Amino acid sequence: MSTERVRVILNPRAAAGKALSRMPEVEAALRQNELESEIVLTQGPGHATELARAAHADGVAVVAVMGGDGTLNEVAQAFLGPEGEPVSGPDLALIPSGTGGDFKRTLGLSGAIADAVGRIRHGGKRPVDLGILRFDPHPGQSPVRAFINITSFGIGGQVDALVNSGPKWLGGKGSFFYATVRAMAGYTNASVRVKIDGESWYEGPAFNVAIANGRFFGGGMMIAPQADPSDGRFEVVCVGDLTKLEAMGLSSKIYKGTHLSAHGVRVGAGTKIEAEPMHSWATVLLDVDGEQPGKLPVTATLAKGAVTFRA
Repeated sequence: MSTERVRVILNPRAAAGKALSRMPEVEAALRQNELESEIVLTQGPGHATELARAAHADGVAVVAVMGGDGTLNEVAQAFLGPEGEPVSGPDLALIPSGTGGDFKRTLGLSGAIADAVGRIRHGGKRPVDLGILRFDPHPGQSPVRAFINITSFGIGGQVDALVNSGPKWLGGKGSFFYATVRAMAGYTNASVRVKIDGESWYEGPAFNVAIANGRFFGGGMMIAPQADPSDGRFEVVCVGDLTKLEAMGLSSKIYKGTHLSAHGVRVGAGTKIEAEPMHSWATVLLDVDGEQPGKLPVTATLAKGAVTFRA
């Protein structure tokens, strides 16, 4: 049996409860790989962060996240200190089971439990960059937050609010597509200013802007096909002042990752991204790994290789 301790953090509400139903399969795979392990269940919002910090304090070598991108984002908060500085923690692994599951696509995970657990024992170690945000939070939320996959603003924040309050039985792609259609009905392009590494990069109305560490968001949209979560920089993709009809027409290209040369799309890269509304009265919501914790203004900085994945 492996001497490394593995703690699985399972969100029983992920994918409308389907994650919990797969627990016996996970237990069997852990035994087959002879891993010293235990499974702990989250009890509510924010609990996954507490469990990840406790795992680090207990000397656990690997935390395996069994849930969606939201659960992974909660675990990522354990890699931030009290001032928003990156701190060490256990290696991470993914046992995909959530509604979105976008970051697993960037890591090349199949979604099969046997494959995911096998990578904990036999896979390599991959350093992954950590995004650190400072923004205007909703009441009760912290103004500093980590992200591993993608932060976006514009229609993305409104989509998140609808997905998180809506049914999950449609699955990842279906839930996000349905929420996007609903959000577009009343959405007006947000007027924003964006800087990359201190230089003005975009100013004007935007349908959505993505600060990408990973490649996918929204249940399988390849918004940043050039992104590499281990290269020490963010990819920034702006879908500019498109009409709703133009944006809908672009969606099929975004799923395939063939949209970067399309009309109204702009691409950049850097390690510090700053964005603010052009009008002080405007509310531009954030999408942070599928969660909706606040709004612009935002500053995103990058901690290179701050998290290690078994992948």
